[in-house]
Amino acid sequence: MTDTTVLIRIVDDDDEFAASQKMLIETLGWEVITYASAPEFLSEDALERPGCLLLDVRMPAMTGLELQQELEKRNCQLPIIFLSAHGDIEMAVHTMRHGAVDFLEKPVEPQRLLARVTKAVALSIQQTNEYEQLQKLVERIDKLSHRELEIAKLVSEGLRNKEIARKLGIEETTVKMHRANAMAKLAANTSAELTRLFTIFEIKLKSGERAV
Repeated sequence: MTDTTVLIRIVDDDDEFAASQKMLIETLGWEVITYASAPEFLSEDALERPGCLLLDVRMPAMTGLELQQELEKRNCQLPIIFLSAHGDIEMAVHTMRHGAVDFLEKPVEPQRLLARVTKAVALSIQQTNEYEQLQKLVERIDKLSHRELEIAKLVSEGLRNKEIARKLGIEETTVKMHRANAMAKLAANTSAELTRLFTIFEIKLKSGERAV
């Protein structure tokens, strides 16, 4: 993943403010797009692109808090930086508890905003890379037959060939054959590497990887 794919979104019904922030953030070399409302953002934005979202709190039709809730429902992990002239501590705590990476009061000092955006983008790129790696792992796991997957999981749990054969009621030579096939399909050279792949896979699934 490279920075050329980064997209910074600004959702604010104050056109003048949004335009000024767009010009400022463009100095970082990233693409910036503005939306006048949350519904417009939801209908037009490419949520799968890494970057971040600069979000106003008070807007007609749908507030920034409501948009955050909607993105949470969609399992979208796009980092959100709230910008508001009407914020308070309670509101800031609420947004952070629901995944926002920052809550800044307008007007924001330019260098401070650029620093926060840069940090949010770095987080987004990391999340995107991890998601892409998981997708590649899922694709490899999907290529396994039922028996190969069954044996690979047991290997990752630390069982030896004889133990697996006894547990599944099959010959040890059969275990070795399916184990070799599974490791080849997963591009795992050792049992330790196989264990690491399944550990990553299970952790990511339990953590609820993003849908977009």
